[in-house]
Amino acid sequence: MRTDFWQHVHADLTTGVQEDQESYAVPFGGGHLLLPIRALADGKRGVASMILNQASFDVLDGIADVLAARLDAFRPQVVIGVPTLGLPLAEAVARRLGHTRMVPLGTSRKFWYDEDLSVPLTSITSPGGGKRLYLDPRMIPLLQGPVAVVDDVLSTGSSMAAVLELLNIAGLTPAVIGAAMLQGEVWRRRIGSCRVEGAFATPLLARGPEGWLEST
Repeated sequence: MRTDFWQHVHADLTTGVQEDQESYAVPFGGGHLLLPIRALADGKRGVASMILNQASFDVLDGIADVLAARLDAFRPQVVIGVPTLGLPLAEAVARRLGHTRMVPLGTSRKFWYDEDLSVPLTSITSPGGGKRLYLDPRMIPLLQGPVAVVDDVLSTGSSMAAVLELLNIAGLTPAVIGAAMLQGEVWRRRIGSCRVEGAFATPLLARGPEGWLEST
């Protein structure tokens, strides 16, 4: 089993599905990142996967550098991190933007939380649902000025739609959404008019007679 996914930038790969039919190379940092291909439940579709907390520190730093530079144009005063895998990236981006802290959303209800400041949460990697997304009411006074929301991956857009719903309850519309990876285009249907920036993008995949192909 390979252990070198998302560990470093490769100089000798070409963009796309690799010969092993198990990996996808995406342009990044003057070379390519190697990502594993995960088949979805129907077995006919797949995605190039990014598990941010398994990436090397060098790769995480590189992603944070790129994303912070792209979000800086929006002059965010606050970075909001989406659990779970968006939190380390949000922290790294906030540091690069010169912030002293970030505001994390959560899926664990603390006793002082207000249930009215929560929404149901699902994602492509957690389709069963059952989770709720919470905003700590003590964080609301910090949400002043332009706000950037940071997550690891935008795929179906379901989890980010929940984030936007929750922030709307708090009377807030983000200036920009940032993600390490933009996966396909389906997420655009649920994001509305909010600006989106990604460190890199990958297509959805379809299984053909000879293996995985980029889906149109």
